[in-house]
Amino acid sequence: MTSESKAIDLRSEVDRLISARPISVESAALVSRRLADLWRAEAGSVAAAFLVSRFEKLRGKLPLQPYRLAILRSFTVEPAIPLLRAEAFVHGIDLTVQLGDFNAYPQEILDSNSLLYRFAPDAVILAAQTADLAPELWHRFADLEPEAVPSVIQNVTNNLSQWIRGFRERSSATLVVHSLELPAIPSAGILDAQSEGRQTSSSQCRAIQEINQALHVIANEHRGVYVLDYDGLVARHGRLRWHDERKWLIARMPIAADCLVYQAREWLRFLMPLCGKTAKVLVTDLDNTLWGGIIGEDGMTGIKLSPEYPGAAYQSVQRALLDLTRRGILLAICSKNNPEDAMPALTDHPGMLLKPKDFSAARINWNDKAQNLREIASELNIGTDALAFLDDNPVEREQIRNAMPEVTVLDLPEDPLAFAGAIRDCPAFERLTLSSEDQQRTGLYAAQRERSQAEQSFQSKEDFFRYLDQEAEVVPVSPTTLARVAQLTQKTNQFNLTTRRYTEQQIAELATRPEWQVLSISVRDRFGDHGLVGVAITRDEKDTCEIETFLLSCRVIGRAVETALLSHLAGIAAVRGRRCLSGRFIPTKKNAPARDFYSAHGFQLIEEKPDGSVWSLPLPQHKIASPEWIRLKTTEGAHN
Repeated sequence: MTSESKAIDLRSEVDRLISARPISVESAALVSRRLADLWRAEAGSVAAAFLVSRFEKLRGKLPLQPYRLAILRSFTVEPAIPLLRAEAFVHGIDLTVQLGDFNAYPQEILDSNSLLYRFAPDAVILAAQTADLAPELWHRFADLEPEAVPSVIQNVTNNLSQWIRGFRERSSATLVVHSLELPAIPSAGILDAQSEGRQTSSSQCRAIQEINQALHVIANEHRGVYVLDYDGLVARHGRLRWHDERKWLIARMPIAADCLVYQAREWLRFLMPLCGKTAKVLVTDLDNTLWGGIIGEDGMTGIKLSPEYPGAAYQSVQRALLDLTRRGILLAICSKNNPEDAMPALTDHPGMLLKPKDFSAARINWNDKAQNLREIASELNIGTDALAFLDDNPVEREQIRNAMPEVTVLDLPEDPLAFAGAIRDCPAFERLTLSSEDQQRTGLYAAQRERSQAEQSFQSKEDFFRYLDQEAEVVPVSPTTLARVAQLTQKTNQFNLTTRRYTEQQIAELATRPEWQVLSISVRDRFGDHGLVGVAITRDEKDTCEIETFLLSCRVIGRAVETALLSHLAGIAAVRGRRCLSGRFIPTKKNAPARDFYSAHGFQLIEEKPDGSVWSLPLPQHKIASPEWIRLKTTEGAHN
């Protein structure tokens, strides 16, 4: 079947399913999968219009996350918006986009009453071309006197700084700023790279690069401001191919039609982590995925895995996976194989870059892979929606898509040489910040395995908890923990009472308000340091302290750490004169482990509605005891 005929069949199936009334949740999920299939087969403007119109008919039937995005621009981006919304829909995001007026971004940013701020976006993209931000460097560099170049650079840098600072003063939304692109052919040709000492004043490219370097410095001075490497994006797809001079002169649209989807996908790379749509674990197959060939048939010496072709393709895959671990993404194995064949290859093959220690879980057996994935998620104490699946076999991929639609399934090309590129292109692996916990995640889970093994030798949980020798520290959020606190609010789903998401700048703003408290809890035990694993955000109103957010990482669920943190909240609320501690539980499909939290700690049910319940605990007569097996340290002192 050709890709064109496949696309026609998919459209027909989608419309047939949608025409059924009423549309069931199951039918809507199937339509969503078929629309994703269509997008993989035919990503483009025509398919985008079809996808967006059909997804909009499924609202209320799919677990789509609403998100508001404003785009400020100096050029025409309208044709890219349907592509972006289609990409977002396929990844579970219902995107509302507000476009700023053409070339009006300075006024929109600096006017507190502009439509930008009335729209109340979750994120804003500032997409301005070098030709508009620095016309002297783009169009007239050859006419500039060398001594004038530093002044131009400084003016552009000052403008960027003013706009970013002005935006941050007026909004807590995330800001993503395009970097400046370099010309495909500098005005001086190859002479540009030969300039004496490559001085800024005599090199057009060097002058633009200096502005980009300054932009990174400015962005790092502000919370929630990130740089989109627009120049890198253009370069990856070819500078001459990217630009459409005819469309630019006619419609002020510089991006060629066949490159618009790449622009949309680059924007989505930022939206995915901002929406918490990220994979925590990549589960990989072995045969013809991590190495070429079948280990059970070809043996250790027969599989292809070396610096030379064809084995080099599989080493590239392993390098890509190692790169993911440095972003805090765990690796696991799910392979239909005999362990006695596969394990020696992992351990002893000279071409293996990955070693058994790099994998946090493994299922090497002949069981159904969907069941194996569920077991891996359970072992790692994460939801199955946090898994990504890598397998060369399209049949296995399709089975996982049908059995577990919440799993991110990487669509691999036929050529193994392109496998590594497909891994690197997956937006579910993107991260905007990296905490110390992220960098140590594989080691943290290795320690977790030791804890689990040790637990088997104890008769009761209490005895095991005492053996762990746990120490917890509760402290207010600080500049050094701000990124991790925000990250936990964005990613934690299972033990999260309200599942409210916060950006770094929103957390920082709350921490400055006297009626708000933003606390974090860190835990360590005899096996190692868990790091920062919990967040509590409360607000005082009259005689009540209301718990706005209470969450705990899956790594420490079930060890009474949540009780220690709640005990501290109740204690300090009473000290501040509050007579009641209240909280809300907002149910989701993922936070069932937190459902009985308030009732288990003596709270009384005040109100129950379909969208949540409200609970209350009188203070100070009702005290919550911190578990005796946790040494609790706080800014007020230590408690046993």
